[in-house]
Amino acid sequence: MTDNKKLFTEFPPISTTQWEAAIEKDLKGADYAKKLVWRTNDGFEVRPYYRQEDLKSLGHLGSKPGEFPYVRGTKDNNDWWVRQSITVTNAGDANKSALDVLMKGVTSLNFVINNKDFSATDLDTLLKEIDVTALELNFSGCGVRTLAELFVEKLKKDAISKEVRLNVSFDIDPIVRDYSLKGSVACKGTSDSFAKFIASLISKSEGYKGIRFVTVNGNVFADSGSTIVQELSFALSVGHEYLVVLMEQGGLTIDQAAKTIKFNFAISPIYFMEIAKFRSARMLWANIVKAYSPKSECSAKIRAHAITAMSNMTVYDPYVNMLRGTTEAMSAAVGGASSIEVRPFNSIYETPTEFSNRIARNVQLLLKEDSHFDQVVDPAGGSYYVENLTQSIVDNVWSLFKKIEDKGGYISALKEGFITEQVEVSADKRRKNLATRREILLGTNQYPNFTEKISPKEKDVKKCSYDCDAPQEFKPLRPFRLGEPFEKIRLAVDSLNKTPKVMMLTVGNLTMARARSQFASNFFGCAGFQTVDYNLYPSVKEGVENTLKNDADIIVICSSDEDYITLAPEAMKLIDGKAILVVAGAPACADELKAQGITNFINVRSNVLDTLNFYMNELGINK
Repeated sequence: MTDNKKLFTEFPPISTTQWEAAIEKDLKGADYAKKLVWRTNDGFEVRPYYRQEDLKSLGHLGSKPGEFPYVRGTKDNNDWWVRQSITVTNAGDANKSALDVLMKGVTSLNFVINNKDFSATDLDTLLKEIDVTALELNFSGCGVRTLAELFVEKLKKDAISKEVRLNVSFDIDPIVRDYSLKGSVACKGTSDSFAKFIASLISKSEGYKGIRFVTVNGNVFADSGSTIVQELSFALSVGHEYLVVLMEQGGLTIDQAAKTIKFNFAISPIYFMEIAKFRSARMLWANIVKAYSPKSECSAKIRAHAITAMSNMTVYDPYVNMLRGTTEAMSAAVGGASSIEVRPFNSIYETPTEFSNRIARNVQLLLKEDSHFDQVVDPAGGSYYVENLTQSIVDNVWSLFKKIEDKGGYISALKEGFITEQVEVSADKRRKNLATRREILLGTNQYPNFTEKISPKEKDVKKCSYDCDAPQEFKPLRPFRLGEPFEKIRLAVDSLNKTPKVMMLTVGNLTMARARSQFASNFFGCAGFQTVDYNLYPSVKEGVENTLKNDADIIVICSSDEDYITLAPEAMKLIDGKAILVVAGAPACADELKAQGITNFINVRSNVLDTLNFYMNELGINK
């Protein structure tokens, strides 16, 4: 017999007013906004909880997956292409690598062409025994324009059926690659020649479905320090610029122009924001295209590739990059990205190995085959939190997008300095947040691997290079990694014959001494200094004697605030300038201690990077 009684009917409904009253009571007078409301890097606020009533004002609800405005996805499933990049120096070797990874779960290949003289014969060799109709193909690199023409010719030569839908794209992106990164228009040529070139490719490939010749590399903004809203706003603005140029100067229809554009987005570690970003991107691009009245609603579907961020990858403790790549891939999958690429964990300092490539592939295969992320369409749909995040991102992106359009479009805003200035402000804020540990980069500015030592020659950190012979007409974007300033310190320390030694002088209150010694060890460990801890010394005298006997360069006294007023001056007198004395904490007696010549303090409010650089200089270590 079935009981149709609703679950939990014995529990009365609780109103928002009642919830808020309970929260205020628990806060005991603390500021609600400061304690529980998160203000994102983009400036909008995220509340601590959302309820069903918070969905009433959201206009994007109600559509199904595959329906305009595509916030729930551009198709009726959540499958995605698993991409791996292969650098093409020799076409034959690249072909062997491609055939190998296609047997290991990869369904999307990105061939990075390093040869400007790439020929039709090279293309035949590269794609030998590869069915171009059965996978996703992407081509990038210095020879991509020539290769696009060669590929179209090959389709005809090989008599590829026009009935089969292809999934092919080319990384032709003069606005971001040449304008934004090189600060020069001379590398690009005129927009008129670009538009006519793309139009000719579309004309030559007429009848073939699923070829996209233009790419908007939105990931460049993210890797240069932009926020999520900025990345999306700038990328959509570039996409809109391409639409206008291709229609006005290339003679294309809105359907032709929209269907030849795809987007690359970086995936940051802000998990739910990234999920909402991909949902927002689909809705915003759909509405931008719709404004031009396309004949087919499908023309408004975005093609969004996701690649794990370069900016938060690290040289030290590089296996942590695997964890970052995993959570980033998860957010892109839940958000409904068309294709995903996880950067190999070691790709920033060496050519990826078989092991690192395998791990990068397997992250996505595990998400599919073991966790079934591909089996549920728009799994975040209906979440009070994610739906409200989506709307907040949409509102803020649209506001910034309109500002750019009011300035005449992306290129005009870039030449004016608006784009670069916006990104640099965000980048500087992120650097400061990392230096002060408001943002954590595991293994770099927090919880370092104390035993890891490397030679600068062992890990040759790759630098982004977009050099151009033409003079810069405006300030370009500069991709960077957040961990570089900390890594610079550690590389300098690792190159020394003798590693600086930091010893903990733990005295007085056991609980406070232990907590502060662990904090100080972690603090100086971020510089690669050798840190030596001790459970508790019976006296300052014995502690100082032991630390000096062991050649300490820095002695950190760790005790309670109340004990510092007597113990710190005693320690300073006994050390007598033979080592640098540092007080762990921010005691109320700090001013009194400073009056006695004790000036070095470290605490949770310290700028870790500036402080470590200070002690590097004090110890005479050149970076």
